[in-house]
Amino acid sequence: MSHPADDPLAPALPGTLPAELRAELVAFRRDLHMHPELGNQEFRTTAALKDRLERAGLRPRVLATGTGLVCDIGTVDGTPGDAVGERLALRADIDALPIPDTKTVDYASTVPGRAHACGHDVHTTVVLGAGLVLAELARQGRLPRPVRLLFQPAEEVLPGGAAEAVECGVLDGVGQILAVHCDPRVDAGRIGLRTGPITSACDRLEVTLEGPGGHTARPHLTTDMVTAAARVAVDVPALIARRVDARAGLAVTWGRLESGHACNVIPQRAALSGTVRCLDLHAWRQAPDLVHAAIDEVATLHGAKSQIDYVRGVPPVVNEVDSVQLLHDAMAARRGTASVEDTEQSLGGEDFSWYLEHVPGAMARLGVRPPGELSSLDLHRGDFDVDEHAITVGVELFTAAALL
Repeated sequence: MSHPADDPLAPALPGTLPAELRAELVAFRRDLHMHPELGNQEFRTTAALKDRLERAGLRPRVLATGTGLVCDIGTVDGTPGDAVGERLALRADIDALPIPDTKTVDYASTVPGRAHACGHDVHTTVVLGAGLVLAELARQGRLPRPVRLLFQPAEEVLPGGAAEAVECGVLDGVGQILAVHCDPRVDAGRIGLRTGPITSACDRLEVTLEGPGGHTARPHLTTDMVTAAARVAVDVPALIARRVDARAGLAVTWGRLESGHACNVIPQRAALSGTVRCLDLHAWRQAPDLVHAAIDEVATLHGAKSQIDYVRGVPPVVNEVDSVQLLHDAMAARRGTASVEDTEQSLGGEDFSWYLEHVPGAMARLGVRPPGELSSLDLHRGDFDVDEHAITVGVELFTAAALL
């Protein structure tokens, strides 16, 4: 597979990956891919990262949660302590998904019902590779800014492992944080950038409706529960859409509706499950109150009592302008400005947003589609895979960002 070459006019930054390290990183990614672990269970992954970083002369620290780790490279003002706002953090998420791997490759998952189907194995390998390169540059006195590697567990578990990582102090002394996310719609060798929101908020919603059941011959003497549930399913999303600015993109979408067991019995209970997604941070903060009010309103109209479990997920990832510019300049320095493209705001959620509640930063879309491929395998599919050249691109992007 051919890939775009480095821009011959780009500045000669140190930190380009030698062939030996590229091969090692591909092997490391494949090993992770074969041994996926779910959120807060990433013990093998954590141990593998810790071992490799220690062999590079670094001192990684396992998070208090038991999985995941942080590792500092370089010093602040000549000392190992952290001055406020000095460090650049590079974040990776290390967990996998509870779905089977359906690929026919020699590095397919060996764990039934588990797969790295979102590219977290690539994110992890990219940050590891950047850390190995930057550690060598720091030993040579060529690292202008101290860096923190952050390998975070449980990104796929609401409300996301990032919130717990912040509580563990991973942002102490950090002034800026960067991340990448695999994008199968972008060619390997390229990245997608966007200033402002790049992902959406995503919350989980569980609703239980209750009322007196009865005979289907006499619905007027009961709460017609199936009708009540159907009206909640249909009317609540429509009400929500009319109570916020349409540009906020606040949407309730149901994935489950259950009620009843017999054709002539009006049930006493119904249950609905779904998600609440939102493009706008301000509207997301209002969403729980708006959703509660709309459900209560519709349920009461039909004589049902509602119990609502609104599980906060993650806010949108809102990329800060200077951090986006840093990623742009770093990629341009490596591969030229043509390797950077604009990207749309995704409706998916990402707990990287919790870090941006505290420090400025940005996430880039890392191209993983083989150049020339017309179709792409979406994320969260058992047959998802990547063009592994993306690992080299991600490492060089992060190393350039640390050196600029």
